Amino acid sequence: MKNIGLYIHVPFCKSKCPYCDFYSMRMCGGQADDYTACVLESLEHWADRLGRKADTLYFGGGTPSLLGGSNIALITRRAKALFGVDGEITVECNPSATEDDFFDTVAKAGVNRISLGMQSAVDSERRKLGRVADSKRVEECIKAARGVGISNITLDVMLGVPDQTAESLKKTIDFCLKNDVPHISAYMLKLEEGTYYYNNAEKLNLPDEDATADMYTFLGDILEENGYRNYEISNFAKPGFEGKHNLKYWNCEEYLGIGPSAHSFINGKRFFYPRDIDAFRLGCEPVPDGDGGGEEEYIMLRLRLAEGVVFDDFRARFGQSFSAKILEKAREFEKHGLVEISEESLSLTRKGFLLSNTIISSLIYG
Repeated sequence: MKNIGLYIHVPFCKSKCPYCDFYSMRMCGGQADDYTACVLESLEHWADRLGRKADTLYFGGGTPSLLGGSNIALITRRAKALFGVDGEITVECNPSATEDDFFDTVAKAGVNRISLGMQSAVDSERRKLGRVADSKRVEECIKAARGVGISNITLDVMLGVPDQTAESLKKTIDFCLKNDVPHISAYMLKLEEGTYYYNNAEKLNLPDEDATADMYTFLGDILEENGYRNYEISNFAKPGFEGKHNLKYWNCEEYLGIGPSAHSFINGKRFFYPRDIDAFRLGCEPVPDGDGGGEEEYIMLRLRLAEGVVFDDFRARFGQSFSAKILEKAREFEKHGLVEISEESLSLTRKGFLLSNTIISSLIYG
């Protein structure tokens, strides 16, 4: 059986960012150690239940670095012992929520990849996004991680944020290039229902959809000129630095999620933990979420990747040829430069990435 990926959700933040709808809350005294104990207990439970090995481990949130380096190290070592994790181990960090010895402590436990929630290198934009640390602090974190041997670093960048322009985005891109990080994730701001931004949209000076789309193209062009490949809709990497854990999602491979709101896909079934930290602490069972891994889901996920759907891989997985009906519909999009069709594969272009939801829905369900 193939190795799975492990995901640990850490639902704590110093404060709630105005655009975020992920499950998170302010951390009170003692919760870090208490939550760590719950995660360790859950890891033991699933190791016995599944009897599977894992080759990636990803701490997401929330702000995982708020658990502290010693707790992240404790969970990492236990995951390695129980699941044999010896591959990519990633921790998401907020630059303002890392103690001085954080990177050294987690590196000694085996963490080898850091994801920094920068969002923008322009401090005025960062403040509007609820970020406390300035770009200097981001740079300090990059240097600190490299100083203990963690060279696989990714920066998050947001597009379409309040008052952002092509000129200000260029400053953020230049910051990424100057610091020579090997991976960049670029997400377009989406106004999620229930967030401060959603409830106060009329007060925000947001770039319109066309301007944001132009920013995406602008960023992609510059990064490709500097050796990055747009290997997934929102992700750019230098060769060999693609996010291995997240590739499991897009390749429709198996993974186990631990923590409130964490999702899993194991043995053809999808399930998730409720968005309820108290229920998780009491050892609740995850909620069934139906079957997974079917043809439609596989196509939808693979079309997020630049490689797209490779016909030989599709045939090997499902025992039949790729749909001629879908290819026929795809040829209409090909005329407009939105998809590429070859003898080997079907994929979206970068222009197509901007309309991915519409194109994929039309191909599968239209």
